[in-house]
Amino acid sequence: MLLALWRACWGDGLARVGLLLLALALCAALLAPWLAPHPSRTMFDPLSPPSAAHPLGTNDLGYDLLSELLAGARTSLTLATAAALSSTLLGTVLGTVAAYHRRLGWALLRVVDVFLSVPRLALMVLVAAFVRPGMGTLLGFFVLFGWPSVARIVYARALAEGQSEYIEATQAVGASGRRIVWRHLLPATVPLAFTRFIAEMQHVIVAEAGLSFMGLGDPTTQSWGMTLSHAMRYPALLISPVWRWWALPPGLAITLVCLALTLLQLGLDRLTDPRLAAMNR
Repeated sequence: MLLALWRACWGDGLARVGLLLLALALCAALLAPWLAPHPSRTMFDPLSPPSAAHPLGTNDLGYDLLSELLAGARTSLTLATAAALSSTLLGTVLGTVAAYHRRLGWALLRVVDVFLSVPRLALMVLVAAFVRPGMGTLLGFFVLFGWPSVARIVYARALAEGQSEYIEATQAVGASGRRIVWRHLLPATVPLAFTRFIAEMQHVIVAEAGLSFMGLGDPTTQSWGMTLSHAMRYPALLISPVWRWWALPPGLAITLVCLALTLLQLGLDRLTDPRLAAMNR
């Protein structure tokens, strides 16, 4: 299933561009310890302009900004992948099981309605103000507030699949509910779940940057959001050329990754929705 989905994505033009851009960002994150020109948190002359020794210059503490950017890529992408994967798996399993067991589905939808009635980012800001900041806390936030939207969409897809004739035939021959859920309903939701995984990754990257920018992230952790937050606290940022090598690169990195995920999601939408596929022929 996943191999067929990968081949289909590679055959779509938009999805292929998104995959290439995302692969570039992932390679930069994985190879950060070897690509970074200087060890993390090594101090040099503060506010040095870009040079051969420091391609993106240094910040007000003397940290090499290219090394900070690469280290931030590892943190931001690892957090986004872990949070999106966890929330997608949880929402997919709960949504599929609830679609087969109607009483459980009614209770689950009421819980989902409560979560979806409040804007996620606003609720995260409220909760983050009363808990200890850290990557573990942010991961817990994103999983807790991310699975309901996945469960709602997967529930609808699994419910429609459960009314198919082959499911009725499977029930008629005496297949157990567990077998129907795990062998038939759950695989049918994989393409849709993968689309939601991409959307959740995009949300986590933007939300982490926003929370860190507001001072609700972990100040001891290097991420794109924390780099932007630190840059914006510098008084002369916008009246000096420092913003070009301090605030602009992490902003462009976030934009590039979000663009890659958007292109990949658009390609997946065309693959999973026959109406969109027909419009693009």
